[in-house]
Amino acid sequence: MSRVVFSMGSNLGDREAALLAAVRAVGPEAVSDVYETAPWGGDDEQPAYYNIAVIADDPARSPHDWLALGQRLEAESGRVRDPERPYGPRTLDVDLIAVWDEHGPVRSDEPRLLLPHPLAHLRAFVLVPWFAVDRDAELPGKGRVRDLLRDETVAADARALRRLHPIWSRHHE
Repeated sequence: MSRVVFSMGSNLGDREAALLAAVRAVGPEAVSDVYETAPWGGDDEQPAYYNIAVIADDPARSPHDWLALGQRLEAESGRVRDPERPYGPRTLDVDLIAVWDEHGPVRSDEPRLLLPHPLAHLRAFVLVPWFAVDRDAELPGKGRVRDLLRDETVAADARALRRLHPIWSRHHE
């Protein structure tokens, strides 16, 4: 068993098309609605993001396989990384938030594969969509997502998110 929670975002080009292509490639179990959010990380000179949470299962995939898939999807969308702007605009951003295997939550401190995601508990744009598709969600090592959303800073950021519409149910074939 291998289960993953992805956070996906886009703020350049056709944001919805980029997210939809990524969702199709993942073959999800669950996909949140689209949430429009302000840029995060202090780099505010860029367009708003569309963000979603995606949950997928694939017993054949390892955490490194999930990472490779996310990186491939970013590359296929035309993402260009700017070392001067680590939180800068992007056609597609795919973050692994958490992975579980047959032994439970996967923990990794490899520089390329930090699991669970070290900043997820601070990001309303990750937690709100995830909670919307999994009310019992738990971020390994940090606690239940519903409780993390009660943090004063996260709750303030969550109020600024704007839920737009479903993405997957409208296009799923």
